[in-house]
Amino acid sequence: MGAGQDAAAPLPLPLSGIRILDLTRILAGPWATQNLADLGAEVIKIENPRGGDDTRHMGPPFVRDIRSGEPADASYFLSCNRAKESVAIDITTPAGRDLVRRLAAKCDVLIENYKVGGLAKYGLDYATLHAELPDLVYCSVTGFGQNGPYAQRAGYDYLIQGMGGLMSVTGEGDGAPGGGPQRAGVALADILSGMYAALAIVSALRHRDHGGGGQHIDIGMLDVQVAVLANQAMNYLTTGRAPGRMGNGHPNIVPYQSFKASDGYLILAVGNDAQFRRMAQAMGRPDIGENPRYRTIALRVANRDELVPLLAGIIATRTIDEWVAAMAAVEVPCGPINTIDRVFADPQVVSRGVQLTLPHAGAGTVPSVANPIRLSETPLRYESAPPVLGQHTREVLARVLGASQEELAALAAQCVIKDATP
Repeated sequence: MGAGQDAAAPLPLPLSGIRILDLTRILAGPWATQNLADLGAEVIKIENPRGGDDTRHMGPPFVRDIRSGEPADASYFLSCNRAKESVAIDITTPAGRDLVRRLAAKCDVLIENYKVGGLAKYGLDYATLHAELPDLVYCSVTGFGQNGPYAQRAGYDYLIQGMGGLMSVTGEGDGAPGGGPQRAGVALADILSGMYAALAIVSALRHRDHGGGGQHIDIGMLDVQVAVLANQAMNYLTTGRAPGRMGNGHPNIVPYQSFKASDGYLILAVGNDAQFRRMAQAMGRPDIGENPRYRTIALRVANRDELVPLLAGIIATRTIDEWVAAMAAVEVPCGPINTIDRVFADPQVVSRGVQLTLPHAGAGTVPSVANPIRLSETPLRYESAPPVLGQHTREVLARVLGASQEELAALAAQCVIKDATP
């Protein structure tokens, strides 16, 4: 250890030293860059001075400014913009475009989610920047990718969940009460696209560090949604039959669904034959576990229509807590269907420190949700909440570009930039 080196100093986070220029808004792109920021990357979020990221206004609910008491940013924005610096630049102006190009030259990655070709008119497209900055990793996140007959269409999560097949296998069947396609309760197409974008970016950085230079990453949300159909996609591809909606049932495993106990709903997730026999024992019905019609997963799937009502009748006789305890005793996965308030009160969630409180420039403090990545040697550190619009404009332009206070004052006077530092 060198002289003066602090033995207790934390190791740098994995992406420390990586600078990312974030030209994304809404959810997919910001979800990617929040993950990269959590891992230590410096993320400079470029926003329109006139309102910023659309999700700042997607409420209620809103957090409130501690000075004025007025609504500030929407909770939606807070969900996906932690640990970033907000720089408000009007890229429709020549001076604004010049600032962004200068920033790009100081960055390792540029990520954007404009419509295909939308940044070309500003000289911020991949072809233009790659010619000038061959080591820049450039990631585009769009609804349908950079080519194909739908490339020019706008893509939104709800639309992609429908077009990508997820809604066709989500919800009760047409003949059941409340039957019909359902979207997932969170924007999974956006979130998963953000996760794939983040993975692609760190992979492209690895390629660059091996001497291969920068490249263009093309993330299409429809591609992502089809890819994550997983076993449902393969069920179709191997049989030629499109899976349908099964409510809370599973196409390949039984019992693996929700049941109504005497005081609410629970999940019973029996993943193999040994678990099924232990489940039957815990129910006081070992005969079910030994029944030749239910002895294997394939047989239970084939006889789903008789087995599920039989189990439902048994489960309805006891409470959720009684069943959870009984199944835990025999190591069969079982748990309640929690409302979100109960999720954050759950002892396991509490013990893992999932809920955070972060300092916020406008609201004082705001809640946040920890990243699920747990690294033994470089644990993630949570130090800053999502920024207010333009909070870091002057700081970043001075630090990264060496802009003088006179230059910044002139740009602000011309409405090219906005500085909202409290």
